[in-house]
Amino acid sequence: MSRLRGKPYITYGLLAIMVIVFIIMSLMGGTENGVTLFNFGAKYNPAIRAGDYWRLITPVFIHIGFTHILMNGITLYFIGQYVEQIFGHVRYLIIFLVSGVMGNLASFAFSSNLSAGASTAIFGLFGAFMMLGESFSNNPAIVSMAKTFLLFIVLNIGTDIFVQGIDIAGHIGGLVGGFLIAYLVGVSFAKVSPVKRVIATIVLVVIAVVLFSLGMQGNF
Repeated sequence: MSRLRGKPYITYGLLAIMVIVFIIMSLMGGTENGVTLFNFGAKYNPAIRAGDYWRLITPVFIHIGFTHILMNGITLYFIGQYVEQIFGHVRYLIIFLVSGVMGNLASFAFSSNLSAGASTAIFGLFGAFMMLGESFSNNPAIVSMAKTFLLFIVLNIGTDIFVQGIDIAGHIGGLVGGFLIAYLVGVSFAKVSPVKRVIATIVLVVIAVVLFSLGMQGNF
């Protein structure tokens, strides 16, 4: 049991689910087929407005094409292990899922495109690192890692602006969601300020409600 506890089995499990879903979708019409994407739970605004609220989480496990799952899979494999080790298995899973939902809520509010992918949740993992850098600024190792991920975030968002078809709203939503939920779940090696935890929770809920309301209005 101790060996299992030290391994990033949540990261491995998430990757396994994504690969299995990708294979099944490939056999049932293709991962780039709009109908297949819809049937497997891609984010589709009219369906969410009609009550398919589960489409705010299922897109995290769906990918459009081999390159998409390859790039997200590699990123999750390397980044996920770090976050899972620092936050612990349960906290890490919560960060991943909440970030995914927040990213899809932002996409629901600001993009009408059919979309899917784990990048919303992955950006949330970057956001969790930003929270560590802010909360434990007296730890040189954490600050150094946070700065590295901040540079990575800036480069990725900069790329998003110039690359057509990238859901930048989803990425930013996931990033913000990960940053805020990381305060709420905390870390195992130190205490997070109770005041920051309360503020982050309130802000997270308010943003989620606002994004959902905007999406339900159907402006995009």
